[in-house]
Amino acid sequence: MGNALPPAFADLWVTDRQRQNAAYAELMAATDGPVPWTQDAWDEVVANLTHADNHNRAIAAQILCNLAAHDPAERILGDLDALMKVTKDARFVTARHSLKSLWKIGLGSPAQRQAVVKALEHRYGESTSEKNGTLVRNDIVESLRRLHDAVEDPEIEQVARALIEDEPDLKYRHKYAQHWK
Repeated sequence: MGNALPPAFADLWVTDRQRQNAAYAELMAATDGPVPWTQDAWDEVVANLTHADNHNRAIAAQILCNLAAHDPAERILGDLDALMKVTKDARFVTARHSLKSLWKIGLGSPAQRQAVVKALEHRYGESTSEKNGTLVRNDIVESLRRLHDAVEDPEIEQVARALIEDEPDLKYRHKYAQHWK
């Protein structure tokens, strides 16, 4: 602890969208790799997963996934449930932005990889009765592909292919399979 947060961090939660979007872009780029202030930012980012503003929730989810990818403390293992709730956000755009970032968690460690694959597998099953369930399932299969490509873990492919095979609608089964050609 004790690493100063970058000045842009405070702008992540402002109401001025131009400042907020600039801060978001800067910090997403910065957190593509390890940053010394992960532990200092963590609790505030997690707290914003439940912010009243859906834009803040989406930003928090995406930043948290980036931070988790490079966090040797594996704090995401304790906060993954809170993050998964954002994938069911009432604002579908927020849910989708968070869902599409989850794969990055699996870059952090084998334990994180196992946890996020299990969470995505569970989320896939939950989505069958949702209004936008086919998009959710497509995003999950795509995320599993991105994680597989990054870490080359054959178990991820097995999970993805099993999920695709369980899809009852042949049209969507074919669509999801496109990610694995």
